[in-house]
Amino acid sequence: MRGATRARRDQGFSEPVSHRALPLQPRHREPGAGLRTRLVMLGMALMFMSVAGQLARLAASNTSDMVVTLSEPIARSYVRPDIHDRNGRLLASDIEMPSLYADPSLVQGLDNTIEQLSTVLPDINRNEVRQVLSDRNRRFVWLKRGIAPKLAQEVHDLGLPGLEFRSELRRAYPLERLAGHVLGSVNVDNKGTGGIERAIDETVGVEATHGAPTDAGLPVALSLDLGVQYALEDELAQAMARYESKGAAGLVMDVRTGEMLGAVSLPGVDPARSSEILDPARLDKIQGGTYELGSVFKIFTVAMALDGGSVKSDTVIDVTKPLTAGRFTFKDTHPKRRPLTVSEIFIYSSNVGSGMLALAEGPQKQRAFLDKLGLTTPMRTEVGPVAAPQLPPKLGRAEQITVSYGHGIALTPIQFAAATAALINGGTTVTPTYFRKRGEAPDAGRRVVSEETSRSLSVLFRRNVAEQGGTGRRADVPGYRVGGKTGTAEMPGRGGYQEKSVVASFVAGFPMDEPKYLVMVLIFEPKGTDAAAGEVLAGRNAAPTAGNVIKRIAPLLGVRPVNDVAQLSD
Repeated sequence: MRGATRARRDQGFSEPVSHRALPLQPRHREPGAGLRTRLVMLGMALMFMSVAGQLARLAASNTSDMVVTLSEPIARSYVRPDIHDRNGRLLASDIEMPSLYADPSLVQGLDNTIEQLSTVLPDINRNEVRQVLSDRNRRFVWLKRGIAPKLAQEVHDLGLPGLEFRSELRRAYPLERLAGHVLGSVNVDNKGTGGIERAIDETVGVEATHGAPTDAGLPVALSLDLGVQYALEDELAQAMARYESKGAAGLVMDVRTGEMLGAVSLPGVDPARSSEILDPARLDKIQGGTYELGSVFKIFTVAMALDGGSVKSDTVIDVTKPLTAGRFTFKDTHPKRRPLTVSEIFIYSSNVGSGMLALAEGPQKQRAFLDKLGLTTPMRTEVGPVAAPQLPPKLGRAEQITVSYGHGIALTPIQFAAATAALINGGTTVTPTYFRKRGEAPDAGRRVVSEETSRSLSVLFRRNVAEQGGTGRRADVPGYRVGGKTGTAEMPGRGGYQEKSVVASFVAGFPMDEPKYLVMVLIFEPKGTDAAAGEVLAGRNAAPTAGNVIKRIAPLLGVRPVNDVAQLSD
């Protein structure tokens, strides 16, 4: 590589070839040589004085129209702040890496250059390299950016004329795929293109640098807890294998502040591979996809009825007869064949009972309650836009019934979780956030239900897990007062809903005597494996998975186990 000795030394590469200077030969001094030398020096001095005068004039005029043309463009990369979890553990950082460029006018032996280069960098596109190196009018072309130092040394050792290196900043993710969807990605210039990386550009800001890196400022502290994130991802991966599902997702939220302590969507993505983020099979299911969630939606229906004052937890409703709407008939999957209290409608997950509660309130009140919970309008987090809710065009009798138990309406898990958090935290809204909040003061959110209604729901959550007949009993974790609700929703497909293709979900809170954390688990298209007793119901897969998550994260979050003998009461 011509004229590259100093550049190689500056970048830490060894110079394998030593050059011995040739002995100088004495030359005959011609008459008048000294006079000519002085005249040349005088001319050069006058030229430099003229240039200096021009520069001074331009500076004095404060012009903004001056254009500088360089034969080689200056490489530009952005200095980014480190990203930490809430406890200061590193999630992302900048590192310097060599990037390979060429001066086509100095390349010798095009075919040989491409052949030798491909032995070290087999993934380069030979046709593209040939095209850019064939243009002898160009003085600067990138060949490969962000090369591992070992490979850069091997390229250097080839000794190919016209090829050089320049150090650039590259984003490194030491934990690879962990929290990949949340972190997002950067482009080749180290600028954020998605996830938290893009949010940093938009809110914190990054600095463009030409040459040596500068101080990127203070680290960005996320709300994520690395221990919680790892436990959640590990349990979901185990659940995918155990139930032979096509995907899984889960989140952990602080119900008082809205802080996201963990968020996982599987299959995951490597933030260092931006192509994976664009893969539809790796969609961020937490906020990029909407789903009919089934019976977990009964949380909202029961909350609406209780807060409206028309019923209480012990109000008895006759659910023995199916509901009808036009040509449609709605029955319970596992009917009790007797009237049920409102509490039992929740615990036994009665579709008929839920539909009757919604019909009693009427379509206007049902829609208004969904509006109040923030379930009918799009939302956004620092990770990016959240997929908009899919709502029925109207709430006729049939739609009122189906929406009451989570069909005919599709939401993202994060929007659903935020609404649920508001119902069990005392009754006020929270805004999901991926940035750490200082202090533990709850958000000053809007009130959506009374404290009494919130307390009643907490009791129902706990009873559904603690009681033998509850659909969420397999989520129980001794000592941690877990409560929650199951949901098993058939997935829509060609010709209608698919009976064996379901989204199984469980939303949990703990400790339910004073709710602090919400856990939501979703299993996509599970199989009826032996571990699930041949069933695909959420009580057999999502609920026990949520219990496993809580068992691991509760100690990390400082929740102390207590004696479970005393139960919550209305």
